[in-house]
Amino acid sequence: MARLLMLSPQATTPGAALPALEFLSHHITVRPFSSAALRDVDDVDLLLIDARTDLTGARNVARLARQTAETTPVVPFVTEGGLAAMSSEWPIVDFLLVSAGPTEISARLRIALERAATVAQLAGPTTQLRASGVTVDESTYTAKVNGQPMNLTYKEFELLKFLVAAPGRVFTREELLHRVWGYDYYGGTRTVDVHVRRLRAKLGSDHEQLIGTVRNVGYRFAPREGQRAEALATGTDDGVTVES
Repeated sequence: MARLLMLSPQATTPGAALPALEFLSHHITVRPFSSAALRDVDDVDLLLIDARTDLTGARNVARLARQTAETTPVVPFVTEGGLAAMSSEWPIVDFLLVSAGPTEISARLRIALERAATVAQLAGPTTQLRASGVTVDESTYTAKVNGQPMNLTYKEFELLKFLVAAPGRVFTREELLHRVWGYDYYGGTRTVDVHVRRLRAKLGSDHEQLIGTVRNVGYRFAPREGQRAEALATGTDDGVTVES
């Protein structure tokens, strides 16, 4: 059973939007068109986009989804009248007709999921760290907050990765300087403070507190309590989920 996210311009249910889905066993979450709805797109296997009534909006959402999660397959579903709008401008792997039956829908979704799995396998193993809305992908040297890419320098990325990998643990400025910048770095600990300040600014006001200051000691990554409970439920005991 795959995890599907359906985005629609209107309040609906999976079966009302695409009747054949009532006969399939996939777990489907429905959300409205918005950039915020894409914040967890990395956590689903496939993205369905309701393009029955708002083709332009659906195409824009598909483009945004491709920027947010490059490997998640995107599949819109349209009416026959909407077929004329389908073109290479849509960053999609396939499309569905709302009139299609369960067998066809199931087959098309299965093929899209298998293709995505093959691409991921060919790309090799990846390691991601996730906690409190922050995702750090070591394989691509990218980081996201609530699904939105963060524009980080190499050292900012390395510092964030190091802190997220050990949530709750306090590191002195000297430790961070040696572990992130290297023992042959002759700069002062002020460099650490500057990079922490930049990271907080790029995390944004809603997440800057994730990098906490321990007075007279140093810094730590402090996951939110709700995220810690979720991580504990999935079998990790340190407030961070590691995927590889």
